[in-house]
Amino acid sequence: MTSAVLSVETEILNALAEVTDPELDEPITDLGFVRSVFIDDDGVTVHLRLPTAFCSPNFAYLMASDALDALRALDEAGQVRVLLDDHHDSDKINAGLAADAGYLGTFGVEAEESLAELRDVFWRKAHAAAMERAIASLLRRRPMDVEQISRLLLRDLPENKEKVALLRRRFAIGLSNCPNCRVLVDDEGKAIAAEAVPLRLRFAKSVRISMEGNAHFCRGLLATRYSDDEAEGAVPVVTNLRRSRR
Repeated sequence: MTSAVLSVETEILNALAEVTDPELDEPITDLGFVRSVFIDDDGVTVHLRLPTAFCSPNFAYLMASDALDALRALDEAGQVRVLLDDHHDSDKINAGLAADAGYLGTFGVEAEESLAELRDVFWRKAHAAAMERAIASLLRRRPMDVEQISRLLLRDLPENKEKVALLRRRFAIGLSNCPNCRVLVDDEGKAIAAEAVPLRLRFAKSVRISMEGNAHFCRGLLATRYSDDEAEGAVPVVTNLRRSRR
């Protein structure tokens, strides 16, 4: 296998790893939702799977559409096909993706809300959870009172994975990542007063615990539904049929 082909495989898997479950805020690759990746001379075919046949069609379409967009952005991907397996709306979603019909074109009158609105709701939840994780990580190293927490700036956070995740989610909802910005804010980026710190942190923690619990539950359902070698968090199988073009 040539280095050029290996590079394409790596780019494909890295692109899929940037696609997250909107409710769980975890990569679909880590969750085991990528069933298989096939590469041939024409392009890439990706099969996705979900924990149950009745997962929300909105979420299912969002993940499949995001995966399609992520792979189409790659120069070497060629023709991209993303297929959702074993879902009650698989045929409808797969046909809509193949036709580039968009969310409304795929579901028609069944579409309850725009994808932009749905995505925004879950991005804000992800931001709250990431904010709580970053602050909790800091408090384990340096105890602080509510006044100090309310005055925390992004530059005060240690350079770790929690800060990286928080900055990424702030960017997603349109908040500034200036080092002098407050860490603990509401969804609009407004600083939280000291007296409101406990309530904001409790809310953010409840969001984070809910998301982590749902992720654990989904992994269990997926493992039960697909009792095969594609276990929890497994790297997708890549069958390489592509001949080197170089």
